[in-house]
Amino acid sequence: MPRKLVKVTPSRLSCWLDCPRRYRMTYLDRPQPSRGGAWAHSTLGAVVHNALRALFDLPVASRTPESAARLVDRHWSGEGFRDAEQIERYRGRARQWVTNYVADLDIPEDPVGVERWVSVPTTRIVAEGRVDRIDEREGQLVVVDYKTGRHAVTEDDARSSQALALYALAVGRTLRRPCWRVELHHLPSGNVIAWEHSQPSLQRHLKRMEETAQDASSATEELLAGGDAERLFPPNPSARCSYCDFRRHCPEGQLAAPDVEPWALLVP
Repeated sequence: MPRKLVKVTPSRLSCWLDCPRRYRMTYLDRPQPSRGGAWAHSTLGAVVHNALRALFDLPVASRTPESAARLVDRHWSGEGFRDAEQIERYRGRARQWVTNYVADLDIPEDPVGVERWVSVPTTRIVAEGRVDRIDEREGQLVVVDYKTGRHAVTEDDARSSQALALYALAVGRTLRRPCWRVELHHLPSGNVIAWEHSQPSLQRHLKRMEETAQDASSATEELLAGGDAERLFPPNPSARCSYCDFRRHCPEGQLAAPDVEPWALLVP
C-alpha cells in the first residue's frame, strides 16, 4: 500500500526538532497535559499580528498610522504581563511600532494575501501554513513574516528559516506563480531583512522537512503500536526549557533551566 502523506506545519516541525517530548505532549497525548500560563511576549506578538491583519480589511485610503494604532487598542490583551503599569507601557510600544511601520508602508493596493493559508504536497508530505502577508512587487510574489521578538533578525535568519522556505514553496504551488523572495519585518527595530531563494535552496529545505516529518511520523506510528513513549520521544533539555508550556511535567527540563517570569522575553 502507498504510504500516507504526512501533514506538517512549520510549528510542528520546529517542535519536533526542539524537543520530541514537547512534540508528544503538544500533538499526541490525550488528554493533553496541562499547560503553563500565558506569556506576555506571545500576547504582544498576537496583538500586533491581529492589528496588521485587520488593517488590510480596511479600504486602502483608511490604512493610516492612526488607524493601525486604534486597531492595537481594539485587539489588546493584558495576558501574561506583570501589572497595569507594564501593560500600559507595552501597549504604548505596540502602538508606536505599528504606527511607524504603517507610516513607511508602500502598498498602494491590496496585498495578494493576508493571513493566507497555503500548502504544497510532495511524494512524502503535505507542508502547509498561514503566511502573514503575500505582496506582489514588480511582478514577483514576496513572503512577508512579521516579527516582534526582543532579538534583532539577521540575513542568516531569513536564509535558514525552514518556515519561510515552506511558505515560499507553498505560495508558489497554491498561487501557481514562482515565489523566491522572503522577508522578515522586525517591528521593534523597523528592520526588514530579506533573502532571495533559488530552486536548489528551496529543494534543500524541502528535503530536510521531509526527513524531519518522517522521523516524527515513524516515532508516532511506533508509539501507537505500543512503543515506549520515553524512548521514542525523549526530552532535549536546554535553556529553552525555561519557556516550555509543559515545564511542570518535565523533571529534566526543570533541572536544565530556571523558572522565569511570564514577561521575561519582552523587548527591553
